[in-house]
Amino acid sequence: MIHFAGLKSVSESVLEPLEYYNTNVVGSDSLLSAMKATGVFNIVFSSSATVYGDAEFLPFTEEHPLRVTNPYGRTKLIIEDMLRDLVVKDPRWSVTILRYFNPMGAHPSGLIGEDPDGEPTNLVPYILQVALGQRSHLKVFGDDYDTPDGTGVRDFIHVVDLAKAHVKALKAQKEKKGCVAINLGTGQGYSVLELIKEIESISGKPVPYEVTERRDGDIGLSYAGTEFALSEIGWKAELGIKEMCQDSWNWVSTNPDGFGLEKLDPQAPLPGFDKPVSKVSKTHYGRRSRDWE
Repeated sequence: MIHFAGLKSVSESVLEPLEYYNTNVVGSDSLLSAMKATGVFNIVFSSSATVYGDAEFLPFTEEHPLRVTNPYGRTKLIIEDMLRDLVVKDPRWSVTILRYFNPMGAHPSGLIGEDPDGEPTNLVPYILQVALGQRSHLKVFGDDYDTPDGTGVRDFIHVVDLAKAHVKALKAQKEKKGCVAINLGTGQGYSVLELIKEIESISGKPVPYEVTERRDGDIGLSYAGTEFALSEIGWKAELGIKEMCQDSWNWVSTNPDGFGLEKLDPQAPLPGFDKPVSKVSKTHYGRRSRDWE
């Protein structure tokens, strides 16, 4: 079992904490209860580097103290604690907690990518929409962090590398019980301004930006210690920031309307499904897109 589901915006979680606790924590409790009732005791859980909070030391290794700074991160930490408690109580459980740093990118085919509803809450989709001319400018939240250019620094990881890590985790899980937490990152941090320049270079498009105040719950500097992932599940990131930006730009430049469900007749049947467009989510549509090559 791989548990990907959940709400994931730091800024939104500050505004809507109860919605985040209900979806992430209560939803996970329901899932774990159903797993136990049906005799399924293996789970790979999508957690987040947000559980580390402000850095006591860098890079963040799995031994770093866990101390969150926002409701989103707190929901992830609560779920991690639930999983650790399950293993203590019942040795049948095999739990792998994968702490994502900052996923970005798209499938190199250009057929599958991120298609956010409304205004993006993640940095990269917003930058891409500005580069496409769909938005006038980017807001950079703070330029007074203790980083080389004052803007926040993050460890970005290609979604293809992320997917491969899950396959490795599932295979490794067959051989052991208990609970283990693993960082998924590259070990290299890039600032907001560095990311803007990289996307400008690849796209050939300007990305105007305006510096505004910091957002509540954000931290300045975050990048992963990656040695444990290699020793525990035999995984290491293979793709760098150029591939992440290139694949992201390839996706949005060839699919500026995303999967384009909004432009289809909501009552028309959708290829590959036995129900109309109005009954199929973007997520499902994206999963099926490779079937139509």
